[in-house]
Amino acid sequence: METRFGDVAVTYSARGIPTYSIEAFHDGLCKHALIKAPDKSVLLNKAKAIEQQWNGLWEKQVETESRIRCTREGKEARRLRLENQKERALERTTEAQQTLTALRTALTNGLERDPTIDWVELSPKDRFAKPWPHSPGLPPPPVAAAPPRQPDPADPAYVPQITFLDRLIPSRKANKLADMASRFDADFRRWQTACAELDSQHQAAVEAHRKTCDHMQAEYAATFSEWEEEKRRHTEQRRKRAAEVEEIRVRYESQVPEAIIDYCERVLSNSDYPSCIPREFDFEFAAETGFLLINSRLPAPDDLPKLTEVKYVQTTDSFKEIFLSEIQSAKLYDDLIYQIALRTLHELFQSDAVKAISAIVFNGIVTSTDKSTGNEVTACILSLQATKEAFLAINLAKVDPKACFRQLRGVGSSKLHSVTPVAPIVQLSREDHRFVQSYAVADQLNSGYNLATMDWEDFEHLIREIFEKEFSASGGEVKVTQASRDGGVDAVAFDPDPIRGGKIVIQAKRYAYTVGVSAVRDLYGTVMNEGASKGILVTTSDYGPDAYEFASGKPLTLLSGSNLLHLLAKHGVGAHINLNEARKIAQERASKAGGETM
Repeated sequence: METRFGDVAVTYSARGIPTYSIEAFHDGLCKHALIKAPDKSVLLNKAKAIEQQWNGLWEKQVETESRIRCTREGKEARRLRLENQKERALERTTEAQQTLTALRTALTNGLERDPTIDWVELSPKDRFAKPWPHSPGLPPPPVAAAPPRQPDPADPAYVPQITFLDRLIPSRKANKLADMASRFDADFRRWQTACAELDSQHQAAVEAHRKTCDHMQAEYAATFSEWEEEKRRHTEQRRKRAAEVEEIRVRYESQVPEAIIDYCERVLSNSDYPSCIPREFDFEFAAETGFLLINSRLPAPDDLPKLTEVKYVQTTDSFKEIFLSEIQSAKLYDDLIYQIALRTLHELFQSDAVKAISAIVFNGIVTSTDKSTGNEVTACILSLQATKEAFLAINLAKVDPKACFRQLRGVGSSKLHSVTPVAPIVQLSREDHRFVQSYAVADQLNSGYNLATMDWEDFEHLIREIFEKEFSASGGEVKVTQASRDGGVDAVAFDPDPIRGGKIVIQAKRYAYTVGVSAVRDLYGTVMNEGASKGILVTTSDYGPDAYEFASGKPLTLLSGSNLLHLLAKHGVGAHINLNEARKIAQERASKAGGETM
């Protein structure tokens, strides 16, 4: 019985990065595995390794069982079976312990390898493995058979014995001479016939040899031509793959945003985790600020293996499986999730060869079954933000993952295994295609208004109006303040909710450039001065990593331009944001003002 495999499947991430997978089965061993790899060749190597391992185990088991069947003494047979069953239990225990150890040491395991993409290693190096077809060994030409000896009239067989009587009677002598001559003629004709037959057979053999050689040479020519074509195709495919890798490298080193995201996804896909850990990601990258946002798929608590030991019970000839307790399973899950979050940031920061990333927000997403409803739910269970400088200063080899997560002001439930949803520090918002960044598309937009070019006073009024609608819907009240441009309070909201409500101050920033940390500090000071429970800062642009870092852990909400568009759409207000257009208008106004002054 051999290891069997399913078909190779391939799935693609949101960025088009492939993940190859294949299922392996061994009915005799009752084993099943789902093998995943970012590259098809790596997948096949993993599959081959598992096939060799399982086939070896099966051969050993068959050999042992064969010894048991063939032994004549029942006691020896029972001993051999007992040893075999104990060995199987030990193998399963070892496999379970290795998996649990890999989960418990996920962070330290990730520190042992350099996550940076090796472009040379990524380039195809597989040589054309099919050997060059050697010229066939042609059979030797046929050798003509030696002809029989030619009859000679002088041979004794053809010389008559002349007696005295033959001399006396000439007719007797003549008859003897005639008989011998007739015998010689007959033998000579037979010799000629035999020679002719041998020559004919030789000519036939020569012709057959020629045809055989021609056929073998024609087959060789066809085989060689096919080999050359396969080699040409292989070389061409290898050249194309090398060109693709080179293009990816050049785009990455040029810090093209899409290439940065592709690179990060490759880094994380190459990270070696047990198969129960999903490797699915979604990214958003702001090239201007070096801010990377990642939504990472995490395993559900029930997805983790809980088997710790397998014992063979001799009295019942069965296996007893021992599992982690609920408390142990919960601790394993929580520790693992913290480690994954820290390891992900470590791998991305360490592999940042072109220094494109300045800060990262990691959102851990879990899809699980709600045991109260039986429905599948997806929730963010933890969120972590860190700047590159601060994170790389941490000695991850000696930290407690949970304590490190808390020190970095990560957001998450105290019991991650409860899958309690939390609000991400920053949310992905790529699906809103009205938000224009980095390049001008104003000519393509024919509906809505560019908020980034709106008059500042009109913009503050719009923000007050939209929050009035937002809070009024839940019974709240919004009182607007006098429009100002001095960074003061633009609106005050009173939310009656006893848990999340209270006095909320709102500030609006119609900016075309990134909002710095000073504006966030000002808002925090205003919240303190007003005695408010929360502060909201709204802008048409985005915030720098230092701004998000300062707001982390404080009663502050930062709404970017994309978040604002969603809020407007929620209340039926159509608009778009084009920062490039706003910057251009501002520059033209500044240039014009300078010219008039002169």
